[in-house]
Amino acid sequence: MATTAGDARTAPTPPVSIRLPGILLGVGLGGFVDGILLHQLLQWHHMLTSTDHDRIGVKYYSPRTVSGLEMNTVWDGIFHAVCWIAVLVGLAVLYSRVTHNRRAVWRSRVLWGWVLAGWGLFNLVEGLLDHQILGIHHVHGGPHQAWWDAGFLVLGALLLAGGYLLQRGGRPVDPGAPRGAV
Repeated sequence: MATTAGDARTAPTPPVSIRLPGILLGVGLGGFVDGILLHQLLQWHHMLTSTDHDRIGVKYYSPRTVSGLEMNTVWDGIFHAVCWIAVLVGLAVLYSRVTHNRRAVWRSRVLWGWVLAGWGLFNLVEGLLDHQILGIHHVHGGPHQAWWDAGFLVLGALLLAGGYLLQRGGRPVDPGAPRGAV
């Protein structure tokens, strides 16, 4: 059966996927929580604080010396720049995909579910890569660092699962929906 131009104009618009922008926002925001809380406020670690025991041979920069802290601060800054780029890209993709009724998207369980899932994904990837595989830093060094690293991974898995479940309970974003609807 052939469709006419009129049929195409009245066809419903499929829901917009906000999975990618939500995950990008979650990765960036999760990285900011890690960097601000663990690197700066608690000062438990910096990007290169375990390179005296790493698995790739990066030079050790002790955070207890001025020159070591300077180098760790530079790498923390690079880390924060990557987080900032993830947030900006996430916002740009979200803005490009949702052209109507943007306010409703910010109240959407779907968006916030994907943001939580992205934060969990950040924790899992960063925890496996930096803490386990490369060993360039740990959540909190010392005799119990394996427990802290494991807790970071468990938190990541819980955020990922919780975010996935939260977004499943929401309604998909309809770009053509009237104001006030999602």
